[in-house]
Amino acid sequence: MLVLRKPYLIFLGDVSSAVDAKTAFGVADWCPEDVLGELAFPDARVSTGKPAMTIAEAAAAGAGSLLIGIAPVGGKLPVHWLPTLLDAVRAGLDIVSGLHQRLGDLPGLADAARSAGVQLHDVRHGAWPRVTGTGRKRTGRRVLTVGTDCALGKKYTALALTRALQARGLAASFRATGQTGVMISGSGVAIDAVVSDFVAGVAEQLSPDNAPDHWDVIEGQGSLFHPAYAGVTLGLLHGSQPDALVLCHHVGREHIASLPDFPLPSLSEAIEAYLGAGRLTNAAVRCVGVSVNSSALSEDEWRLYRERVEAELGLPVVDPLRGGVERLADAIHSSEELSHAA
Repeated sequence: MLVLRKPYLIFLGDVSSAVDAKTAFGVADWCPEDVLGELAFPDARVSTGKPAMTIAEAAAAGAGSLLIGIAPVGGKLPVHWLPTLLDAVRAGLDIVSGLHQRLGDLPGLADAARSAGVQLHDVRHGAWPRVTGTGRKRTGRRVLTVGTDCALGKKYTALALTRALQARGLAASFRATGQTGVMISGSGVAIDAVVSDFVAGVAEQLSPDNAPDHWDVIEGQGSLFHPAYAGVTLGLLHGSQPDALVLCHHVGREHIASLPDFPLPSLSEAIEAYLGAGRLTNAAVRCVGVSVNSSALSEDEWRLYRERVEAELGLPVVDPLRGGVERLADAIHSSEELSHAA
């Protein structure tokens, strides 16, 4: 798996939109202790709130990598950013990028990195292992976040759940499967960049044998109900071999984002589809709860929605931003205690 050198100096360039800087904000929010500061051009309009630092200052403070925290339109770096990247590698910093454009394709950057003895990390194009899935039962425990659609909180839920389990004294590790998750955790694989034959095998490598009471909290990707991305979801599900699933959903979304001809399933239909597919590699897989983005609802509407869905499904329903995921952690902890007692 890809391993990144921390701490980071976040590079913002001349970003003008907070949406374009979502990678920077994700890293600064979820691993603030791993961010020394930020580097931005004078005309940048967005800040993570981290201290402004030059490359020389960051290198002197022990920075390991310059992390490109923004995603320009088209996934390519503007030409006028290249001198900054060259300065960074010459100062001894690795470069970490989640963009489609490979860092080694930038003029002179690969040669400069070799001369300086530093690494260029293209998170979307990592050197993942070429291994196929085996379905072999592994020791340890695993929970996977899955979704009715893409972009509705699977990473956020997994990160929050990892912290909640750790707060209860459980051994838990976040396993990243997307580029921002990899940057936050410092290791992992961008699973959607893996050739389809190897997705399940790489997922097995991502959560290997572990202590019997250790929980791997695996960041989900895509959706079984997405006509384009169901394949990566299924491979990740089979290779992760989860003991527990958390279904993620965006309240008010009625169809696959940008694809109005593909309506979303009901929550119960989605749970049954995921459990049915998951039983191929773990016959005992179960759903422990639902995590939703309820931003479209008022507080009263959210309360009524939560109570109705919990009554229908018999499962805890949470919004990580409205009360956290503690009830999901409680459900996992309780099920673990019951299994030990048995």
